[in-house]
Amino acid sequence: MFGVHDGGCLCGAVRYRVKGAPLRAQACHCRNCQRRTGSAGAVVVAFKAEQVELNGATLSEYEHRSDESGRWLRNQFCARCGTTLIVTLERNPSLLIVSGGSFDDPNWFELERHIWTRSAPHWMCFSPAIERFEKGGS
Repeated sequence: MFGVHDGGCLCGAVRYRVKGAPLRAQACHCRNCQRRTGSAGAVVVAFKAEQVELNGATLSEYEHRSDESGRWLRNQFCARCGTTLIVTLERNPSLLIVSGGSFDDPNWFELERHIWTRSAPHWMCFSPAIERFEKGGS
């Protein structure tokens, strides 16, 4: 189940491969994730940097400073189609956060929790089987 999984951007210019189990898989509903995805949040899957191999075009970057923590978040995205594939966090730059929807098969991992639910839209529905945190969680 946790072997090798591939993914990439919408146009196919950037591909990646992850190896092994993710450290965490969660849905984030913070305002940054809402804005960078144009949606109600983002499914983010964390890996150690050495578990992720990028191929193809060079990713563009945009660094955002959180108004909550003051720390930076680096979004890496395809310059051609705009798909955000990787997010790196100042608080733990040795991790790479992979956009869950960009996997070729996004059903291979299990969502563990929802974070920043205080920012979620009022119409967002949460499964009672998945842990929730108003802020970032522990």
